[in-house]
Amino acid sequence: MTVERKKWRDLPIGGVIITGGNAQVYLTGNWRTKKPVIDMKRCTNCMICWVYCPEGVILVKDGKITGIDLEHCKGCGICAVECPTKVIEMVKESKDE
Repeated sequence: MTVERKKWRDLPIGGVIITGGNAQVYLTGNWRTKKPVIDMKRCTNCMICWVYCPEGVILVKDGKITGIDLEHCKGCGICAVECPTKVIEMVKESKDE
C-alpha cells in the first residue's frame, strides 16, 4: 500500500484529525528508538498487550497475536511492561533494517 505523505503546510492547524480513521495515513513508526519483539513460541495469546496498546498496533487474527504494526508503533513499551509472561522485549531500533 502506497501512502501519500502530506507536507507540513498541508496539515490542519494544530494537527487536528478531522475525519475518522485518517490516523492510519500518518506513519509514526520512525519515531521509535526501541521496538517491541514478541517471542511467539512463548506467547500465550492472553491479549493483555492488545488491550493496553495505546496505538492499537498489536496484530491479531483468529484470536491469536500475529505480530506488530511497526509502521505505527511508537515504541512506548507499554506492551512489554504489561505482558504477564514477559515475552515482549524492547530492543534497540536498527535503522539498517
